[in-house]
Amino acid sequence: MGKRIVILGAGESGVGAAILAQKKGFDTFVSDMSLIKDNYKSMLNERGIEWEEGHHSKELILNADEVIKSPGIPNNAPMIMEIQSKGIPIISEIEFAGRYTNAKMICITGSNGKTTTTSLIYHIFKKAGLNVGLAGNIGQSLALQVAESNHDYYIIELSSFQLDNMYKFHANIAVLMNITPDHLDRYDFKMQNYVDSKFRIIQNQTPEDAFIFWNDDPIIRAELSKYGIHGQHYPFSENKENGVAAYTEQDKVFFMEPVPFNMEQEDLALTGTHNLFNSMAAGISADIAGIRKECIREALSDFEGVEHRLEKVCKVKGVEYINDSKATNVNSCWYALKSMTTKTVLILGGKDKGNDYNEIADLVKENCSGLIFMGLHNEKLHEFFDGYGIPIADVRSMKDAVDAAYNMAKKGETVLLSPCCASFDLFKSYEDRGEQFKECVRNL
Repeated sequence: MGKRIVILGAGESGVGAAILAQKKGFDTFVSDMSLIKDNYKSMLNERGIEWEEGHHSKELILNADEVIKSPGIPNNAPMIMEIQSKGIPIISEIEFAGRYTNAKMICITGSNGKTTTTSLIYHIFKKAGLNVGLAGNIGQSLALQVAESNHDYYIIELSSFQLDNMYKFHANIAVLMNITPDHLDRYDFKMQNYVDSKFRIIQNQTPEDAFIFWNDDPIIRAELSKYGIHGQHYPFSENKENGVAAYTEQDKVFFMEPVPFNMEQEDLALTGTHNLFNSMAAGISADIAGIRKECIREALSDFEGVEHRLEKVCKVKGVEYINDSKATNVNSCWYALKSMTTKTVLILGGKDKGNDYNEIADLVKENCSGLIFMGLHNEKLHEFFDGYGIPIADVRSMKDAVDAAYNMAKKGETVLLSPCCASFDLFKSYEDRGEQFKECVRNL
């Protein structure tokens, strides 16, 4: 038999990895502690790939030559620790897929703005007529695309968990949007461990490659001095400074290199300061890839945005409802509140990942006319916000949350779902949470 590859977790990335592994002639086995979704089961069955669900059989796993682990499985899970103690290498699906393609890799990470920036870069490349795939945390898994289609470019959104198990993978263009505390529960509550994880995105870069980053992020700036310069640096900033590749001045966005061009800020499809940075990072990436400036301009102005990210649902009785279910950390919620132009009723809560709500304290005091706590354990939220003198409601379902918001919000105000937390106490996923919100709002 050839080399044995075991894949833990049969979601999008796991099933993609299994299909690629089988195609490359490996003895392939998939194991998931949970139940596997029917569509993924049929993908495995169609190709005759062996799988198990609801448990891990040690005898079928510990004989692996290499293990591909789903990013959702923590490193301290008992099975992972046992695999490590046997000295079996553990890699991510992206690392595995990267071995079998010579496509150019444009990789995006950061605590916030990843999905929007990734989608925006993909939109520009597609508009330019390039043969491009969208992968990582969105779209089809990279491994599946490498197995079944043949793209020249991949635009890949990378979480810190994916980066943790990437070793030889090489990003031709690496984009680092920002670094704020997130997922610290997975990093021994040490910020530095999380920061190190994000910086793995540049680990194999050569002088031919590009590193695009937000110049005003104090953590990124402090870290830069620790790393040898691999790729060419393309920093972006709100202000014109020496050496920045993009900045704003007098309501225009200037892209300085490699090919200089500018455009009116009001022509950007996405509004708000954080989206300005997303647009800059995307514009620089496309510019480096040699896409014509006319095409970049047009694509930056007709992009439609990302679902569950500051997504306008509708207006009911003069109140605007906005779905920002993708805000699974406090910094995301900060961006959302920052972009509100009216008084806001904020719906927040869920599975807390060690959140520090101080970051949004001032914005809540200034901008919020009501707070709705939606979760099984709201004690921490009460402890933090009860003293603010703002009306508060406790709810256990999305319908109750939307009803409470409807009763609280006055004409001309906004109701914002921007939870700061993971969704897993009441919902299947942040998408499920956002879909339920939109449905309840449309039924008002």
